[in-house]
Amino acid sequence: MTEASSPQPSGAGVADIPPYRYTATLAGQIEAAWQASWEREGVFHTPNPAGPLADPSHPRADAQKLFVLDMFPYPSGSGLHVGHPLGYIGTDVYARFQRMAGRNVLHTMGYDAFGLPAEQYAVQTGTHPRTTTEANIVRYREQLRRLGLAYDDRRSVRTIDPDYYRWTQWIFLQVFNSWFDPDANRARPIAELVEQFAVGARPTPDGRPWAELDESGRRAIINDHRLAYVSEAPVNWCPGLGTVLANEEVTADGRSDRGNFPVFKRSLRQWMMRITAYGDRLTDDLAALDWPEPIKLMQRNWIGRSTGAHIDFDTDAGPARVFTTRPDTLFGATYLVLAPEHGLVDALTAAAWPAGVHKMWTGGHDTPGQAVAAYRAFAAAKTDLERQTDAREKTGVFTGGYAVNPATGQPIPVFIADYVLAGYGTGAIMAVPAQDERDWAFAEAFELPIVRTVQPSEGFDGKAFTGDGPAINSSAPDRGLSLDGLGVAEAKATTIAWLESTGHGAGAVTFRLRDWLFSRQRYWGEPFPIVYDEHGEPIALPESMLPVELPEVADFSPRTFDPTDADTSPETPLSRASAWVEVELDLGDGPRRYTRETNVMPQWAGSCWYELRYADPTNADALIDRRIESYWMGPRGEGDCGGVDLYIGGQEHAVLHLLYARFWHKVLYDLGHVSSFEPFHQLFNQGMIQAYAFADARGQYVEAAEVVERDGRFFHGDEEVRREYGKIGKSLKNVVTPDEICDEYGADTFRVYEMSTGPLEASRPWDTRAVIGSYRFLQRVWRAIVDEETGALRVTDNPADEKLRRALHRAIDGVRTDYAGLRFNTAVAKLIELTNQLTRLPATPREVAEPLILMLAPSAPHIAEELWRRLGHGASLTYHDFPVADPAQLVADTVTYPVQINGKVRGRVEVPADAAEETVRVAALAEVAEQLGDAEPRKVIVIPGRMVSIVR
Repeated sequence: MTEASSPQPSGAGVADIPPYRYTATLAGQIEAAWQASWEREGVFHTPNPAGPLADPSHPRADAQKLFVLDMFPYPSGSGLHVGHPLGYIGTDVYARFQRMAGRNVLHTMGYDAFGLPAEQYAVQTGTHPRTTTEANIVRYREQLRRLGLAYDDRRSVRTIDPDYYRWTQWIFLQVFNSWFDPDANRARPIAELVEQFAVGARPTPDGRPWAELDESGRRAIINDHRLAYVSEAPVNWCPGLGTVLANEEVTADGRSDRGNFPVFKRSLRQWMMRITAYGDRLTDDLAALDWPEPIKLMQRNWIGRSTGAHIDFDTDAGPARVFTTRPDTLFGATYLVLAPEHGLVDALTAAAWPAGVHKMWTGGHDTPGQAVAAYRAFAAAKTDLERQTDAREKTGVFTGGYAVNPATGQPIPVFIADYVLAGYGTGAIMAVPAQDERDWAFAEAFELPIVRTVQPSEGFDGKAFTGDGPAINSSAPDRGLSLDGLGVAEAKATTIAWLESTGHGAGAVTFRLRDWLFSRQRYWGEPFPIVYDEHGEPIALPESMLPVELPEVADFSPRTFDPTDADTSPETPLSRASAWVEVELDLGDGPRRYTRETNVMPQWAGSCWYELRYADPTNADALIDRRIESYWMGPRGEGDCGGVDLYIGGQEHAVLHLLYARFWHKVLYDLGHVSSFEPFHQLFNQGMIQAYAFADARGQYVEAAEVVERDGRFFHGDEEVRREYGKIGKSLKNVVTPDEICDEYGADTFRVYEMSTGPLEASRPWDTRAVIGSYRFLQRVWRAIVDEETGALRVTDNPADEKLRRALHRAIDGVRTDYAGLRFNTAVAKLIELTNQLTRLPATPREVAEPLILMLAPSAPHIAEELWRRLGHGASLTYHDFPVADPAQLVADTVTYPVQINGKVRGRVEVPADAAEETVRVAALAEVAEQLGDAEPRKVIVIPGRMVSIVR
């Protein structure tokens, strides 16, 4: 696109029609005209280096690229409130500035459109989720367009479109058809694993030659290695939502993050993704990212890498494996605790109580079987949080079985207790009460032995000692292990070496992170590209059969079930679409009957990779063209992680979205589909906008818009109400929409206000009354250029005086630096300061007017475009060069020194910038001579360039 073809509003321009004052009406006319012009002319279309979106004539076709990304929204029915656009306007200001600074900027907006809210609305009303979602997207687009956001709309995506989720399904197949090679520390195609087994390079689990295994046996081995696999595992079942939830979607108090419904543990057959295989890389690669440190810390803590050992305790039912970060305390393990759901519990549960069993261990039951069954039911009714609460009384029952402590050779009892969770670690712990407070509490409650294996520090008189110290009571020379006297680090290393040499265990690294639960028992999500054969084995569909589209169904309601009843299971909406579920396909061995997967993918699937589709949205043959991916996402140099240049969004996505997206991206990187090993190079978290909320005497919130202030007090009708700050939302009845502000002041005023109220990363209050300040600023800019009486220009070609010219170039230097550093509030402040210097001039020098408009353009693009056109420029200023300060104008001629007497400023003196210290001293003394009188100062200290301090 050449400059000559850049747009201008049709006709003479709305500002040529009286009245000529900058009012909300005029602002609305200007904004609508320029938005239509930008859209009509494709001003914000960004050229790709290749493919159908390439444009060699574009003014930035050969420029350095910049990929700016917003966390795309879920389009809710209520539309945007004033808090939502904060980050969107911030990225828009930054992207507009960078275009003017010479960059080829990719900036667009899409919609994360699958999800529970539309489906829940469908269940309640019968309205198809697509109908609701598409209407919401139209509403969002209208609101975002009105704000003048400079998006390349050709690149917009909606995760609900089959052309989009075709590639979400394709990525799933890449994950499904891959395995993680720990030796290479990366994903590899499943075909390479099969080849390793076939040639004997990798032994099968039971050592039999690959050729001797039947097809079923081979499939089972391969499926156990896939990065996407089906597993019968304890999951978080939420009856209120009718679906399972990932651990990350359950709040700390054991309820659903969405809807606040109770969540229960239940074993179900589900799709999982082996994200834990990437635990080390997900942790280590954080060092390569330009992210806020708190976000990195949250990810590290969630991944939770721990170094220690796996230890096998022999039992009659087979080895019970535990993981411990303190293998040096093995001699102090006086009992084992298994999660009630642990797979060994049934086999370990004895037929009768051993002779002399402690009554407290039985739970008051006649047999171990009765005790275990009753306790399992007791534990199933609790949330994970309730089970792990340290303060509550420890409960459990003895299984009647024993394990052997490998260090001592002595039998120790095996309990089940709800404070051990099947989904964490191995679902079993070796209990060392002397070194663990929860184990101590359990041991006290059940009168179990306590053996100290670490010498407490001098003066310690507590119970469990969790500090460091030399090993004690930890020697068994006859078993080849002696630790007494060793420090913790040496004792750990010695124990691990002994475990490995004796076959009792091995050093290990584990993670708090669990494999990603990837199934949802809903309708409104991406279908899996998976079918099952007559043996119930999952089979990937060929790429030629993608996308697998959602069928139409009459009933969107999932059939929930009793989470405490093992004989019941959920019924998904898709399972009732029998004509879609039961299908005949030819997958290479002739037509056969298959059953489709009736779960759907979680909402996170579509948001794991949308940045890639933004870059190459029209590609029907590949996820992304390699040349395009390398251009927009490739590493910037050796050792660089690559990825999006700037990603702005809320810190509420610190774990869920960001962790999942990093995992998928790393798999794609391992398989050669992308050149960057991280998706998002720089992350910036915008703050939150809060608004006043008002509650009556009952504590009930009232409509904030209906509250009036009288004499510093607040009233809803005749009732006085209490004012507080809160997150903007329907629940607090304090929603303010951007539409309201645009109607009253214009979109440019709204943009300037949101950017000027504080640093972008800081949370801030919303005050509608304060918007007037931004409105008046834009009115002053308008008056500096346009005569409000005649509509004529108030611009002169006469040069600015030296003082104004210096102020201009200081503003250019500061605003340019602030925009580049995302400090939009201080950039606006500098523009206000410069504008204020023009208000008393009879006419504004063009050499000041034009740079002022160009600097204003990123923040208030509509008024800037209109004034630019009125100054005689035919082209949009979108790709006009941003002003550059003249270095000579930044050098100060004079310096003003505050003059202090005994620490208090008593005057100021202006001297040449290169004045000698003695000159400054004489001038300062003359300035405060009257206050000094005849007294000779005891000391005069000149701090060059800063101040003069006089001590009397």
